[in-house]
Amino acid sequence: MWVDGVLAPAGEAVIPALDHAVTVGDGVFEAAKVVHGRVFALRRHLDRLERSLAALGLPGLDRGLAGRAVEQVLAANADRLAPHSHAIIRLTCTGGIGPLGSGRADHPKLRLLVAVTHHDPPPPAVSAITVPWRRNQQGALSGVKSTSYAENAVSLARARAAGADEAIFANTAGQLCEGTRSNVFIARQGRLWTPRLEDGALAGVTRGLLLEWTEAQPRTIPWDELFGADEVFIASTGSDVTAVTRLDGRPVGDGRPGPLTLDAARAFAAGQARDLDP
Repeated sequence: MWVDGVLAPAGEAVIPALDHAVTVGDGVFEAAKVVHGRVFALRRHLDRLERSLAALGLPGLDRGLAGRAVEQVLAANADRLAPHSHAIIRLTCTGGIGPLGSGRADHPKLRLLVAVTHHDPPPPAVSAITVPWRRNQQGALSGVKSTSYAENAVSLARARAAGADEAIFANTAGQLCEGTRSNVFIARQGRLWTPRLEDGALAGVTRGLLLEWTEAQPRTIPWDELFGADEVFIASTGSDVTAVTRLDGRPVGDGRPGPLTLDAARAFAAGQARDLDP
């Protein structure tokens, strides 16, 4: 992996214990898909990384440096990744060295880490549960892909303990928001919807492309509509378009991927095949 300009084996790569991402979670990240040795939608991921940095008030990203780091990491791992058709590359930006408390250094220096790993292809369908904790759509981290992921870790652990693959949040207003690592889409009466960004959903790269490549529309979705949906699917870098066929232990629709979900999956696969940097 790549840490501040140095390539090192993952087991030997280190950052200081006083890095502000370690002490208080002061950092942001992006996880992008690697397709045939190239990063899919890299421009969009770097755009979102810059937005996340700006939202936290951290120093700006050197996109040229980030691009070179990605190229070096992919080249260094080419032999190891060659047998695998699915891989994920992660770019993490931290607040650099800081005090043990929440306050930052007077002049924080951004730290960049880049790593790549094999990723299993998404399954044809998953199960999900809902959790009692709410996303704060008005919080400072709303819409930010922050390294402060403990809430997601706790919720995903709860899902796995229940035999499910994903956990889904409402926001503080009682509206559908998102999953721990995905955007959520629902189908009702032949229409495809996903929560608005203003309702706390992350501006997912896959979500954005689906809004361009399908007839899905964003809107505020009352929480109860999730349970009455004809179809539900999640969308993310790791899952592409994956049907949710069971929710809180009950089948969604007839318990199989529905026609709008399958259409969305085909549209996404076709768009990716046309252009790796849409």
